[in-house]
Amino acid sequence: MAYCESLGSSLPGQLLIAMPSMEDPRFKHSVIFVCAHSGGGAMGLMINKPFSAITFPGLLEQLGVSEYAGTNHVEVQLGGPVEASRGFVLHSQDYIRESSLVVDEDMALTATLDILRAIADDCGPRRCLLALGYAGWGPGQLDTEILNNGWLNVEADEDLVFGEDLDSKWAQAISKIGIDPLMLSDNAGHT
Repeated sequence: MAYCESLGSSLPGQLLIAMPSMEDPRFKHSVIFVCAHSGGGAMGLMINKPFSAITFPGLLEQLGVSEYAGTNHVEVQLGGPVEASRGFVLHSQDYIRESSLVVDEDMALTATLDILRAIADDCGPRRCLLALGYAGWGPGQLDTEILNNGWLNVEADEDLVFGEDLDSKWAQAISKIGIDPLMLSDNAGHT
């Protein structure tokens, strides 16, 4: 139990990297930024899955935000399979509001229309990504998945999180650990 408690206090701000053996097709080769993790469960955003059904300007139009300067390129991503119609902006800490959740010393999460307006007006955060939906785990579920070799974790960095090359994020995250993906085993860590 002490291991799970230490996991819970250290995962926000970390990246979860799906092991090659991940059976759930929704998470195959996914990289997830962990926003919250406690005894009550965990929440994170996939940062490498495009949501091609809508563009940022299209989303703004649907939400009634008519002004869009268009200078900020914001790609809409699939944050996870839970509540795919709900939007979240993961961003640098230069934009913190009362409604923002400070994740770590570098990043925060805001889920209000105000941040979308700020981004559209070019007065939002320096770096951001917009995700529709999120990945969620019940109490102890993520800890169990990690112990069963479903996920690796590594410290997040802004360049990886906010990088535009979504196709290479999984390989970039694995390389941060210094592991060759071909050497990964379903049984790693078990004796």
